[in-house]
This record gives sequence, structure tokens and C-alpha cells, in this order.
Amino acid sequence: MKNKNQWVCMALGLGLFVASSCEKKKDPSPGEVGGLTGQTKFVIAASPEGTLGESSNYLLTSGDLTSGSISTKGNGIEQDGYRYYVFHKNKVFSLLYGQGNPGAVTAYMLNTAGELQKTHELQTESVHVFGTVNDEILLIKVPRQGDANATMFRVDANNPQILASKTINIVDLAGNGERAHFTGAFQVGNKVYAPYMCIKGITGSAFHTNYTDSSWVAVFSYPDLNLERVIRDNRTSYFGYYFAQNCLKEVENGDVYAFSRAVVEGAGVVPSTKPSAIVRIKKDATEFDKSYFFNVQEKSGGHHLYSEKYFGDGKFLLTMFAEAGKTSGSVKYAIADVFAETFTWVTGIPNAPTHVAMHPYVWPDKKTISLGITTGADGPYIYNINVNGTATRGMQVESGSVTAVGSLEY
Repeated sequence: MKNKNQWVCMALGLGLFVASSCEKKKDPSPGEVGGLTGQTKFVIAASPEGTLGESSNYLLTSGDLTSGSISTKGNGIEQDGYRYYVFHKNKVFSLLYGQGNPGAVTAYMLNTAGELQKTHELQTESVHVFGTVNDEILLIKVPRQGDANATMFRVDANNPQILASKTINIVDLAGNGERAHFTGAFQVGNKVYAPYMCIKGITGSAFHTNYTDSSWVAVFSYPDLNLERVIRDNRTSYFGYYFAQNCLKEVENGDVYAFSRAVVEGAGVVPSTKPSAIVRIKKDATEFDKSYFFNVQEKSGGHHLYSEKYFGDGKFLLTMFAEAGKTSGSVKYAIADVFAETFTWVTGIPNAPTHVAMHPYVWPDKKTISLGITTGADGPYIYNINVNGTATRGMQVESGSVTAVGSLEY
């Protein structure tokens, strides 16, 4: 398994999602995507030309995702270091990953003129897991070796400040001689579901593991953050990966769908014998639904899943590795309907993307997802993918890469 820096570079190389800005039109034309209300802008995080966001990027604002161009040259608010972005409570939160050093959280809003301005700044621990819960952001610091305790921080998203923290022993949580390493934190009803993978946490082989044929989801009460149970399965591999953030989703009827890549290669990793798959936890259930198993690898002709983003009504945009049987390299896209268990490749993206946004922007009408894609020497551009699986190239972003997309109102 790759070490932490490799995982960080992959996560940033594939990007975080960028928000861009658009003024609301009451009746979007057929070529537009809709569902926004009020005066709205998109905020775009993009790295300078010639980079992939490894050291800095810029927060840009734009009035459109479907046409035109925007550049990092002379524009935007510079963000230093590895940054991750959360859009919540009409703010964009810029999170610094300190690689073991203290982190920081900076919040931005649009002023009455639609200009992006810093409103809050607070010091935090360096975290790699974050999610939104009600009016809060939940941050989790997970040590890969040494300290046996992960620390969870509740942050008020309305008036940004740390409200409380709680620790959990991740060696005890794993219970198999390795360490539980959280891959995300997701609100499900009034609880938090935190999937994790197991890692050895040994110097020189921190992310090696003997457990790639099992999956786990820790369930915590909220806001107390008491561990209530662990939901386990062994039909696929663990959910998500380092910096995944998007491997589990509660849908409209209260059911939860979890997504596994199924690791098959990497130094020090015992290869998984399981396929990339989607499994389900029924509403209020305390175990996985054994009657449901969506074998994504089989449906796709042997391709492994990388990540997913939810449209709505049971439909997900899947990022798949372009070459069957591989878990690295370029990617391609597909639409999965988890209710009907159907899989359809997306059309309209000319070449296998080499740099993509990991966290795309879902329009409020749940019919379109926008993300930054670089295809070979072309781009990056914002591509708008509709729920039927057709992609349309939109705004050009003159930069090294697009690393994040969301909207703010003013």
C-alpha cells in the first residue's frame, strides 16, 4: 500500500471539487443546468499553470460553468499548502493539511457585491477526514502510527469555532492487531457513519495491511460521538481510501449505500480477492443487507471503481479506472442506478482524463454534476455531466488543474 505522501499526492492529483459562480435565471434554457435560487456565484479552486495543486491554489469566482474562460493569472485568493474544501452553510471552508503539523481552517463568504471575502480563521489539528453534520463540520485527525487515538473535532459552521472534541482508540476499534484508519465521516439520520480501512501503522510500512477482503463502518452518536457499533461485511473490500471522503451515502428513503474499490495491487498489500462493489445498509438496520450486492466490476467489464458522487433518486456518477483490472492511471465515467442495479458509460469526454476533480459539484436540481477534467494536453475544462450520461464541455479554466467546485449565494 502506498505511504501517506503518495496518497496525498494522488488525492490532490485527482483533485478536490471546485465551486464556480452563476447568477440565477428563473427558467434555465435547455443548455443550462438549474436549481439555484437567489444571487449565486460559483467558487473555483484551481492551481497555477504548470502545477497540480501540490503546494498552492487560488479561489476564483465565475458567473458560468457552461462557457467562457477564467484564469488563475492575476485572479483569485491564494491558498497556501495542501488545501481541502467544504461548502456548508453558505460558506466555503479552506482546510490546510499540515502533514503532522497544526492545520488551519479559513472560511470565506460572498459580500453583497458578490465578491469572495475571508470571514473567519481558526487553528486546528491537521486532519484528513471531514464531513458535514447538521450545522457543523466534523473533522477527524487519524494518526497512521504512534498515538493510538484518533481525535474528532466538532466545528460550528455558522460561527466557525471548535465546539468540542472526542478521542477514540483506533487500535481497539480495529481489534485485529492493526489500526482503524477512517476514510470518511457521513451523517446518516441523527448519527455519523465513519467507514475505515485497517493499516499496520509500522514505520516503513504504515499503510500495509493483511485485511483487504473486509469492510467496516463505525457508527457514532451525535453530538456525543460515542461509538455505538461497528457494521461489518466480507463480500467486498473496505470502503474508500485515504482522503476518499465520498464512499458512503444515505439516499432519500434512508437506506445507505457504501462503495468499495477493492484494492488489487501495491507494495506490502495483501491483494483483495473481492470485486469493486456497492453494498447496502437498510434504513435503521444494524447490519448489511445480504440480499443486495451490486458488482460494479462485473457490470463494467472488469474496471475498478475509484470514487462516486450522488445525483439523487438512486443515481450516482462513478469515476472508474480506464483500464480494466487496474487501480491507477487515467479514468473514465459511468452512471450507476443503485435501485435498478444498472451501469452505463458516460459519453462526451473525448480522451481518458489524466487529472480529475475528486469532489464534483452537484446542481440543486440533481440532474447535472460539474467537475474539472484535464484530458491529455487539453484543459482543464469544467465538464457538465447530466444524469442520463452525456457530458458537455463548458468553461475553460486556465490553470494547472481544477481542485474543487461549489456555489455560494449573496
